[in-house]
Amino acid sequence: MGDFFEKIKSKFNKENNKDEAVEVSNEEQEKIDSEAVKTFVFDWLEVLVHAIIVVVICFTFIFRIATIDGPSMENTLHNGEKVIISNFLYEPEAGDIVVISRNKENSVYTINDDNTPIIKRIIALEGQTVDIDFEAGVVYVDGIALDEPYTKTPTNVNHGMQFPVTVSENCVFVLGDNRNDSLDSRSPQIGEYGMIDTRYILGKALFRILPLDKIGGLE
Repeated sequence: MGDFFEKIKSKFNKENNKDEAVEVSNEEQEKIDSEAVKTFVFDWLEVLVHAIIVVVICFTFIFRIATIDGPSMENTLHNGEKVIISNFLYEPEAGDIVVISRNKENSVYTINDDNTPIIKRIIALEGQTVDIDFEAGVVYVDGIALDEPYTKTPTNVNHGMQFPVTVSENCVFVLGDNRNDSLDSRSPQIGEYGMIDTRYILGKALFRILPLDKIGGLE
């Protein structure tokens, strides 16, 4: 009989110890879960802070935001739209849309001193020869007619330059996409007698960020 009660007591103690073990395990699990949440939050905040720092550095030293002013780049870019530009490791290429520092108002109607940058498309690089058939509205580079589906109007207007012209060293020749409403390398009042020194290129337009329904790359 004594052995029987001893067995019951032993079994009872084992059941109690099992319940205590489960209870301790649950408390530890709650603690582990709490620490995991804290770790996740701190890690997420750390990533967010680092991302903000990277963005600030990028937009301070690599990227800029430019606002389109006027109709000279229609239908590619319109007044008030915003684009991201960059001159980081940039080498000019024909077809690039670039923002240029200059000292003349970008209007075909008035010519005033102004330091507002302009945005144009590079048509030719140094050493290349540009000719324009203003009656047909066709631009030639080194004797080859350009295929320009991006233009709003043919190139029918000259603003005082004599063609053909060879692009000077370290310069580019630029035109607006809205050819009949753009003051550009067809005018001796833009740049150095129509030539744009590459040192005055503030950056290439890479990405349109506004309006939101037009967001995307500009290649």
